[in-house]
Amino acid sequence: MKDIELRLISELMKNSFRSDRELAQALKVSQPTVSRIRARLEKEGYISEYTAVPNFNKIGYHLFALTFFSWKQGLNSNGMEEARKWALEKAPLVSHNVVLIERGIGLGYDSFMASFHKDYSSYAKLVEEVKKCPYMNTSKLDSFLVDLDDKVHYRPLTFSTLAKHLLKMNEGKE
Repeated sequence: MKDIELRLISELMKNSFRSDRELAQALKVSQPTVSRIRARLEKEGYISEYTAVPNFNKIGYHLFALTFFSWKQGLNSNGMEEARKWALEKAPLVSHNVVLIERGIGLGYDSFMASFHKDYSSYAKLVEEVKKCPYMNTSKLDSFLVDLDDKVHYRPLTFSTLAKHLLKMNEGKE
């Protein structure tokens, strides 16, 4: 990836609301150059969407949950594909507050989901629905819950820090 492309992605991660003209000034290139690079990065999938990161507490979410779970033992690739299709079909019916479901490795689990909730009963209802998945090992499901009303926050969700890190990595400083 070219330096200018990485710098543009970094600038967009810090604030995707800026116009191409403002980005061009920050990058010290022309506005048509920014527009051309941005369009190519979007087309090639380097940029998948633009979004705002709200203050979740202020918009009514008071709980954030990381829920760890595992798929049933012996689930082959066809079974995993069926589970994925089931999840895509059921997800809109279950909850719109699940922002991520991924497979991975660690803590004795092979998957997790991230979700925002207005209260604990909303979270409990989601867990109840998730346990109905015929492909999931429901005997072991654990969560890490974050109280978004807590006054102490160590590092709030933002992509600005990651944007800076991306540039440092590219410069060979890490």
